[in-house]
Amino acid sequence: MADIKTQPNNLSVDGFLDKVEPAWKRDDSKKIMQLLQKITGEKPVMWGETIIGFGNYHYKYKSGREIDYFLAGFSPRKANITVYMMGGFEGHDEDLAKLGKYKKSVGCLYFKKLEDIDVKVLERMTIRSIETLKKRYADYN
Repeated sequence: MADIKTQPNNLSVDGFLDKVEPAWKRDDSKKIMQLLQKITGEKPVMWGETIIGFGNYHYKYKSGREIDYFLAGFSPRKANITVYMMGGFEGHDEDLAKLGKYKKSVGCLYFKKLEDIDVKVLERMTIRSIETLKKRYADYN
């Protein structure tokens, strides 16, 4: 079975962020990095070439396949900043209503600028997402 392509590596997080354009997106990304580092107590690590992840958890599929992935992470993409909510959005309806201007998919939040959302709500949602993962996966590291 093939491994997942997005793996932690030794690429420089600061080097990656220093290249993010425009400058406001670079500044927003550094603020998100500080927030996620505060929440997780973990240092940022590059996962692949464009994702910054914090911490990790061990996931075992019903098929028996196992992977390790980050607890929380983000990526300053061209169109939007993506924040990965690995615990999903169950139980987040009230916070989503208060978050601000965003879009979402199964496990991702997308927003243009940090000023478009309520950072305190993002923090609360991230904490809940991590708590969900810790409860869901007994092999949490």
